[in-house]
Amino acid sequence: MLFGSFTDHSGPDGPAFGARTPDPVSVLLMVLGGAVLVFRRRAPMPVLLCTTGLTLLDLLVAQPPAPLVVSAVIALYTVGSRTDRPTTWRVGVATMTVLTGVAMILSPGPWYAQENLSIFAWTGMAGAAGDAVRSRRAFVGAIRERAERAERTREEEARRRVAEERLRIARDLHDVVAHHIALVNVQAGVASHVMDRRPDQAKEALAHVREASRSALSELRATVGLLRQSGDPAAPTEPAPGLAHLDRLLDTFRNAGLSVEFAMNGRAQSRGLPAAADLAAYRIIQEALTNVRKHAGPGAKAEVSVVHLGATAEITVLDDGGDETGATAAGPYTGDTDGGGHGLIGMRERVTALGGTLTAGPRYGGGFRTQAILPVDDRTRQGENT
Repeated sequence: MLFGSFTDHSGPDGPAFGARTPDPVSVLLMVLGGAVLVFRRRAPMPVLLCTTGLTLLDLLVAQPPAPLVVSAVIALYTVGSRTDRPTTWRVGVATMTVLTGVAMILSPGPWYAQENLSIFAWTGMAGAAGDAVRSRRAFVGAIRERAERAERTREEEARRRVAEERLRIARDLHDVVAHHIALVNVQAGVASHVMDRRPDQAKEALAHVREASRSALSELRATVGLLRQSGDPAAPTEPAPGLAHLDRLLDTFRNAGLSVEFAMNGRAQSRGLPAAADLAAYRIIQEALTNVRKHAGPGAKAEVSVVHLGATAEITVLDDGGDETGATAAGPYTGDTDGGGHGLIGMRERVTALGGTLTAGPRYGGGFRTQAILPVDDRTRQGENT
């Protein structure tokens, strides 16, 4: 605005810069018009009213007037970009009519002078540009929202399909196991009942048991195979480990330099543990000795004990912490999982799933102690067998 106020557009040879000097009132009005535009985004409509009023005041008191209409043009653009289309056009037409009409009335030259027509053109373009920018922003926002909604819908659909597939597989597993186990149970009862009096019929019933169990295994293998993906390693064929394989596990740690002592009471040796508790005990000892090997100091010694008392089995793994520092490069083993380890979490989940308890923590005087108590009563054993 200040730059344009030094230009005279009415010269015979066209616009000439420096041909006139604005008066102090016009300079003050231009400063106010520029300053009020700072608030155009917070209050677009009041700023438009203010700049329009300053422009009208300049048209009334200054001859020739300064280009204060630029501030009103910017304010009208802001109104158009931040309001709805009907409001933009109503306000735009009103602003354009008032400014152009006053300029034509107060103009010393003809009403169709270039300065008057330029006010008409600039205010009209400001309203149209503001409305176009608002429409573009709304269009881009709608596209972004639609894309985000589609992404959320796709993720929800994927989760729903996974849940439905899991439910279907679980239902298939239930149907397979329930049908064949019921058939095995009936045929086994028939074989037991007629074993002495009708051995031929007992053999036939046992053949049905064998056929039902083979069919159940085949269907289970096919159903569970649906969960496998291409590239997965082949499923292991060896049986699940248990305390019967514990000597081999302990020898592995001894060969790695860890001194391990093992003790088991006679009842645990003679009766053994239920399959689930047997596997859990093996995994707990394996994980606990792995932690001792990783975190205990050089020369550490470990003690492993399995005690079967009544309806529970107690698995305990102790270590003395090794040297005086009780730490290796991995740091002292305090049972924390802040470093990203999940050993204790996995052991606790395994024990909790069986209804037992796990305690783990530093020992008084150094070292670490891990103890799991698992329920192994006869009801649990019978439940597993059935």
